[in-house]
Amino acid sequence: MEDGTHCCEWVGQGGAGHFVKMVHNGIEYGDMQLICEAYELMRRLTGMGAGEMAGVFRAWNRGDLDSYLVGITGDILDRKDEDGAPLVDKILDTAGQKGTGKWAGGASLDLGVPLTLITEAVYARCLSAMKGLRVEASGLLPAPEGSFSGERGEFLRDLEAALYAAKIVSYTQGFGLMAEAAREYGWKLDYGAIALLWRGGCIIRSAFLGRIRDAYGRDPDLANLLLDPFFRERVGRAHEGWRRVVAAAVLNGVPIPAMSSALAYYDGLRSARLPANLLQAQRDYFGAHQYERVDRPRGEFHHTNWTGRGGDTASSAYSV
Repeated sequence: MEDGTHCCEWVGQGGAGHFVKMVHNGIEYGDMQLICEAYELMRRLTGMGAGEMAGVFRAWNRGDLDSYLVGITGDILDRKDEDGAPLVDKILDTAGQKGTGKWAGGASLDLGVPLTLITEAVYARCLSAMKGLRVEASGLLPAPEGSFSGERGEFLRDLEAALYAAKIVSYTQGFGLMAEAAREYGWKLDYGAIALLWRGGCIIRSAFLGRIRDAYGRDPDLANLLLDPFFRERVGRAHEGWRRVVAAAVLNGVPIPAMSSALAYYDGLRSARLPANLLQAQRDYFGAHQYERVDRPRGEFHHTNWTGRGGDTASSAYSV
């Protein structure tokens, strides 16, 4: 690196390095999908052309969103075909993949860690590949009749905030997956060092990674990146604009699965109470799977004979 720090490191034994590389690639899937959603929102809601959007991405690349992927997006949007038209407009909208995002999603299910943004990015590629079906459905399924009427400058500021906040969630989930894998497999991962590894020669390299290094420097045992004071403050500043962007997308029928799932994760994480109490009651009703009570010690499981026709026999309990 230009500052003298190295960009290679022994991560750990037993496949730790391969796992960390897989998570890197999963975050790459998420970052790319988020950028594509920002592009699509600009294109469909503001009517901006490729050249105008290139200018926006270049401006963002001079601020908090400074990164390799944001930088090359400006270059891509500026590239003209032989006839002078934007080349990006002539590329077929079906995305390929090599499988690392899918592996990350599978690992998250095995370990019981929410990796919603990255998994939605994988599914977005799968849906894009269904081009024929999408073309057919576009002529059959109803769409919102409203049109976007917001002020462009304000919307772009909200969109920048939404992209930044969702990016924080992507890394939060990725580092959470690594932390759970470390507990499961007995690895001793240095998360600050991993963030620095990704600054040189990696697709997701960005100024953002230095902030992650600082967060784990403040607290090596940080339970969740969103709880770090810096990231907590930044998401606090960004979340209202983020919500306006997601609302505008929903009202105007623009799919943004990664950006909206990131917001759902954020809202779920900050909720002291979720409706899983009702879900546990449902599971106990039809399968006698038992539940815990708020007025009893954790780890003590209970079963109710909800219909009066069942017995006291309960199924086994399982929790991640």
